[in-house]
Amino acid sequence: MSAWRYVALDVQGTRHRGEMEAEHARAARARLREQGLLPEEVVARDAPATGGKSDRHIPTLALALFSRQFATLLLAGLNIERALAALVEQEDSDKLRGVLASVHQDVLAGQGLGHTLARHTRAFPRYYAAIIQAGEEAGALSQVMERLAEYLERGQALRQKVGVALIYPIIVTLVAFLVIGVLLTYVVPQVVAVFEQSRQTLPWLTRALIVVSDLVRETWWIGLILALGGGFTARRLLAIEAIRLRWHHFLLRLPIIGSLRSSLASARFANTLSVLVGSGVPIINALGYAGASLDDEVFRRATTDAAARVREGQNISRSLKQSGVFPGMLLHLVASGEASGELSRVLEQAARQQELSAETRLSALTAVLEPLLILIMGAVVLVIVLATLEPIIDMNRLVH
Repeated sequence: MSAWRYVALDVQGTRHRGEMEAEHARAARARLREQGLLPEEVVARDAPATGGKSDRHIPTLALALFSRQFATLLLAGLNIERALAALVEQEDSDKLRGVLASVHQDVLAGQGLGHTLARHTRAFPRYYAAIIQAGEEAGALSQVMERLAEYLERGQALRQKVGVALIYPIIVTLVAFLVIGVLLTYVVPQVVAVFEQSRQTLPWLTRALIVVSDLVRETWWIGLILALGGGFTARRLLAIEAIRLRWHHFLLRLPIIGSLRSSLASARFANTLSVLVGSGVPIINALGYAGASLDDEVFRRATTDAAARVREGQNISRSLKQSGVFPGMLLHLVASGEASGELSRVLEQAARQQELSAETRLSALTAVLEPLLILIMGAVVLVIVLATLEPIIDMNRLVH
């Protein structure tokens, strides 16, 4: 018999901590469930309490690849220890190899895979470890790993679509600033030097352009410092939860951008919750993990509040509706899934619907941004050209 430390939840959601004797971790969890407790953590008493502080964040694509390879090895008949050893041996990234080696050592020491991953909090998200833990307890780890891989790949594909759609507007913006900067700092001063030698009275538009050109050439470094300082200050301010919440509220109220953020957050929430519920994670815990996976503070708060209401006895769809931020289509589908007992499948459908909605809104955003940026750039260049040509036209009139 070995000694095990545990953390478990009762039906009211209160956490209980203690120790017990059991042959292995699975037996300890079974005893806790017999006592009406939901085990959150079961670890050997002499196991170290730390493990994730020195880890580095693992990119989503690398995590998806790890999940896919792990599922393949398990389906091929390898046990967890041998599958982890194979993944450690073939991993090219030093960052991921170090984390996997640590996980492998913990598993060899008799700890559960889900609990071990939960200790590496920076490398593996909380929902990831919870899903693995549920898969272990259900004896369906390979199927759960496949589902995790599909979930991560879909999320990565959606993020790539967003990134690709925004590449063109970003490039147009950078080129516009570059062209305008060259015109103001090099071309305009050369032309102005010719006009000043002629000692003619320059048009007001040309004089204004000269003032702007001198200002840009003399104070560009101040603008650079202000931009860098502003970015640093904004980053520090957004680290404050109250300010980040206000900023995300503001973004959600913007036309097109707000709808796009809402669709992206809803799709990620529905996707995560679908995988968690389908893997056997209790709904209250699943809501908490799904909320923690969101980047939008408004949706994260709404999910936390919804989890609290579900713990008090409300159904999921009504709890989400009271938050006032989730789309109506998502709420109707969740209600349908609750009524039919197929919440996981319906949530997956809801996630796909929200992904399609996000892609549609993203197309609308780029359709507006691209011509708008070109028009703005063209207008600025036109003003510079007119300010440069007007004195030349006046000189021709005087000659004739």
